[in-house]
Amino acid sequence: MTRTNSLVLGIDVGTSSTKGVLVERESGTVVATAVRAHDVSRPRPGHVEMDARVWWAEFRDITAELLGLDAGRVEAVGVSGMGPCVVLTGDEEPGTEEPLRPAILYGVDTRATEQIARLGEELGAEAVLDRCGSLLSTQAIGPKLAWVAEREPEVAATARRLYLTSSWLASRLTGEYVLDHHSASQAVPLYDSRALEWYAPWARHVAPWLELPPLRWPGDIAGHVTARAAAETGLAQGLPVITGTVDAWSEAVSVGAQRPGDLMIMYGTTMFLIATTRQRLTVPNLWGTLGAYPDTRSLAGGMATSGAVTEWLRGIVGEPEHGELLAEAERSGPGARGLLMLPYFAGERTPIADPDARGVIAGLTLAHTRGDLHRAALEATAHGVRHNITALREAGADLDRIIAVGGGTQGGLWTRIVSDITGMAQQIPSVTLGASYGAALLAAQAIGDADAETWNPVREVHEPDPALAEHYDRLHRLYLDLYPATRPVVHELASWGNERG
Repeated sequence: MTRTNSLVLGIDVGTSSTKGVLVERESGTVVATAVRAHDVSRPRPGHVEMDARVWWAEFRDITAELLGLDAGRVEAVGVSGMGPCVVLTGDEEPGTEEPLRPAILYGVDTRATEQIARLGEELGAEAVLDRCGSLLSTQAIGPKLAWVAEREPEVAATARRLYLTSSWLASRLTGEYVLDHHSASQAVPLYDSRALEWYAPWARHVAPWLELPPLRWPGDIAGHVTARAAAETGLAQGLPVITGTVDAWSEAVSVGAQRPGDLMIMYGTTMFLIATTRQRLTVPNLWGTLGAYPDTRSLAGGMATSGAVTEWLRGIVGEPEHGELLAEAERSGPGARGLLMLPYFAGERTPIADPDARGVIAGLTLAHTRGDLHRAALEATAHGVRHNITALREAGADLDRIIAVGGGTQGGLWTRIVSDITGMAQQIPSVTLGASYGAALLAAQAIGDADAETWNPVREVHEPDPALAEHYDRLHRLYLDLYPATRPVVHELASWGNERG
């Protein structure tokens, strides 16, 4: 039995930080939060990595900070993380292993383009789409495993276990080697999304050296905090720990975006969109996956950069306060005084699936200011969202409601721009902490009754401004024209940069 006012702990490892939250189990009230910022490594063009040991160190730091408030009331632990990432270990006891190499991150890491093409030919692109729900892409785990086997055979020779960010944390806490079904559905082509199990023939073809983990659902209990983990974290031995999942799906849980017709937009370093669908949808330019709960399906899209572009811009214009830069972007006005940007600064995932796409800023003059550039960057991500929404609808997804979440919802300008450019209203929930809050909700559901509507009601709604519809429709047509018009040039530049990198 849980005690009155018991707490749950949720921790999420993201691209730019690890976030933790303590939440009252019954009400969803946030008691405390903690954050640890970190950076990814980019050792070569297209390579994006991070040391998984940092994730566990930050988990320990955050737990120590939060548990100083009220450790005795914590009754369950939730975990989530960016993904799908690739962490490889040997055959040491689960929960004690060291990673054999830095984690290879999700679709922002584009190193495995050759392996994507080769596996597509060997397995058949249509067969992969039909069985797995998604094509092979930079988001898929399989090609990255193939890249390790080909380029780092010494790692593959000793690798036995595959972890993603959330399962790495769960294993360190519980000593269990498990993975959730949603994350597995992004391990293309290793998982059969029709049969809901690993597909042994393709798993052996891609990585015969791996022992694949048993599968559970994100909210299932993976295990319980071990004595070793209790000593390292301050958590009570025996606390239940959920299996966890990829951060975007945990964010969708945090705002209750789980009904068919719901679309969650995650505003962060990257932009992610998850549509909950009534049936299994498979199209080449989006990702068909399982949802966070049993018997749910999703169709998802993701942009390789969003907040990453605005942070890059902020860094090169003197690192002004965020509020100051937003105010300047607000004054710039719709259309950024004639600027149009493609936000493909790290290639692009959906719907164009082009790792060699690059950022473009069109219309620059000597009269433009940093506020104009910031406005253009915000509008570029909004055009990218609209592009993805169009692709989702063309694929058969019904989109009745948009729920926005993530740090980018603060301040209101970015979300208002997205509503104006897409022509769709967005609901802003009371709590926009994101995946850590969703992990906490899954943990609360694992030990009792809890629901998103009680935890996290809608706080406000951003409606599109109909007076801007014609203006932004015209700009969006130009946005769609700009990519094919500049693609030959940026592809050659990308090739030149890769050779020199």
